[in-house]
Amino acid sequence: MSKTSFHILRVGLAITFLWIGILILKAPEAWGGYIQPWALKLLPVPIKEIMLGTAVLDVVIGILLLVDSYVWVAALLGTLHLIMVISASGVTEIIIRDIGLLAATTALFADSVPQNILEKIKFKRKENI
Repeated sequence: MSKTSFHILRVGLAITFLWIGILILKAPEAWGGYIQPWALKLLPVPIKEIMLGTAVLDVVIGILLLVDSYVWVAALLGTLHLIMVISASGVTEIIIRDIGLLAATTALFADSVPQNILEKIKFKRKENI
């Protein structure tokens, strides 16, 4: 990925995660309405607390991406978070947005993971073969 496209993607995702986090903080129960009934039954705490935790996670991811610090960690967290969001919200008319964000966070992670971590992963795979 070129340096310019990397930064455009990073900042665009940062704004998206920050914005969603702030919106969830303003009305956590309303955002809980996107969770499928089967997933609600699995929650160990009330929906408001889950959504507040989600909002904080979104804001942290957004800040890390915006300040260009630990981008690979933020992108990995964003990827895992979006997998959970897609799983818990099910197939709806807005899922395509989440799939696009998932692709973007995955691409950002793939492009920003440090070389030494990739080498450790490759070394572990060779040991297991």
